[in-house]
Amino acid sequence: MHKERFRKILDSALEGCAPGREDCLYLLSFTPESLQSAIICAVADTISRKRFKNRAVLLGQIGVEAAPCPGKCKFCSFGQGHTKIESSSLEQNELRNHTYELTAGGDLFALFLMGMHDINIDRLLETIDTVRSVMPAKTRLVVNIGDFTLAQARILREAGVDGAYHVLRLREGIDTALNPEQRKATIKNITDAGLDWYYCCEPIGPEHTDVELVDQIFLGVELGCFQHAAMRRVYLPNSPLAHYGQITERRLAQVVAVVTLASLASPNTKSIAVHEPNMLGLIAGANSVYAEAGSNPRDNERETSKNRGRNTTDCKRMFFETGFSNLLLGDGSTVSLTCV
Repeated sequence: MHKERFRKILDSALEGCAPGREDCLYLLSFTPESLQSAIICAVADTISRKRFKNRAVLLGQIGVEAAPCPGKCKFCSFGQGHTKIESSSLEQNELRNHTYELTAGGDLFALFLMGMHDINIDRLLETIDTVRSVMPAKTRLVVNIGDFTLAQARILREAGVDGAYHVLRLREGIDTALNPEQRKATIKNITDAGLDWYYCCEPIGPEHTDVELVDQIFLGVELGCFQHAAMRRVYLPNSPLAHYGQITERRLAQVVAVVTLASLASPNTKSIAVHEPNMLGLIAGANSVYAEAGSNPRDNERETSKNRGRNTTDCKRMFFETGFSNLLLGDGSTVSLTCV
């Protein structure tokens, strides 16, 4: 009976039929080291490469500022009450240099600008002007900031922003000081303003149940995110959740695979990402990773490019090694992937 159910779910997915919540719970119930999990990842990889034409999506993110954040997220290196990071912002030259380093090759689909939860819209608009003056016109611009209004979303779009990353995180309001309903309201503001909405099942720790993962996955599916993804929580020794440890990349790949299969129900979803970049995720349905510079919520160092953050060359090498043929660019064109 179990073998029949397992095969039916995956055969249906191969025919384009997305598994529902109960089936996704079933797929997540296998141990990451099991044969079943390996098969799930292989099927998701096959489906994703066909759906996205074996094209990889290279993204970059610049952490523009760092400060003790009132969001108090227990999984974040900036969380007020446990962070050891002092307030700082990138100087204009640093911002320009990071923008140039990430975008000069012309291979980036989109550049993300990350700030703290509390935003200063005027300062953000100045930052947008600075990076737009350096980056290629074909590269899209995305913000990764705190909650904001519909009016602010429209201002950002008029300023040249193409999308926003925003997530109702796992145990929002429990492991954070933020309001889950406000997080969902911002997601609506993003889509109502016509911005691309980037989403993720995150930050996954060993303590999270399969039910929690499925609930979070399906929020992105049902609301039609532009990009879906999965990200594991990184072990930060000084964080309140450090005692839980972290999941393996193999478990993360299994979640990526289920995200990929569930996202068949969302025609708006144009790519699947895995955070942080790793090759197991890229052979389990993901076709997108992020290069990073500046501050990073998964890093205790001020400049992540010197520590956890991958550069664009690292990311392109991962794409090549996992068999992707082309990079999709922000204007819809493609370039061939070669050994770099």
